[in-house]
Amino acid sequence: MARTAIITGSGTGIGKACALALAKNGWNVAVTGRRQDLLDGVAAEAQGGKVLAVACDITKPADVDHLFSRTVEAFGRVDLLFNNAGASLPGKTIDEIDPADWDRIVAVNLTGSFLCARAAFAQMRRQSPQGGRIVNNGSVSAYAPRPGSSPYTATKHAITGLTKTLALDGRPFYIACGQLDIGNALTEMAMPMTKGVKQANGEIAIEATMDVQHVANALLHMASLPLEANVLFMTVMATKMPFVGRG
Repeated sequence: MARTAIITGSGTGIGKACALALAKNGWNVAVTGRRQDLLDGVAAEAQGGKVLAVACDITKPADVDHLFSRTVEAFGRVDLLFNNAGASLPGKTIDEIDPADWDRIVAVNLTGSFLCARAAFAQMRRQSPQGGRIVNNGSVSAYAPRPGSSPYTATKHAITGLTKTLALDGRPFYIACGQLDIGNALTEMAMPMTKGVKQANGEIAIEATMDVQHVANALLHMASLPLEANVLFMTVMATKMPFVGRG
């Protein structure tokens, strides 16, 4: 029986690459994001893979409930949630950040992950066979910030706490939770790295990047494990990016 995954933020970038990789490897995949046209494009690109495209604003509980009910209706269960959707701001010190922008980043990165994990946990707990896996996109910003990134970095540190709590609370129900921390995967969002971004010392420098397929391969490895095994944290990053020793 094919397993079923839900991937948030899967209209483009990392989420799209992961969705296509899972579909290619026999998974049923529900792709979701705010733009139906992009999601339909991913489903078409899957070339025969079983992909369900459901537009969803993950900051809205009703939208999230609809996403999960549509997925279970189509495929019968949920075996994997990849909490991938995220948002960021241009680099600013905290005094320059509009509180409305703070609220928006927290809503997408943290509240959205909470709502999707909540729905996944409930479904995995009650389905038969019981259990499943939740993987959160933590980013290397879950460990070390870039300059001027207080909203993004704060939410990614919070995701680490969410990951640990879900891993603990999921034990009685065969629900495993891990975190995939990604550094400089070459997507549209990471293109500025190839032109130069601000470093901790104030300089502007080009940073090394890696093919986004390596992220998809990492998620496939985590998802392929039996529920008796869990990758709690995995960092997949461009080898030469300034992360170890950042600053």
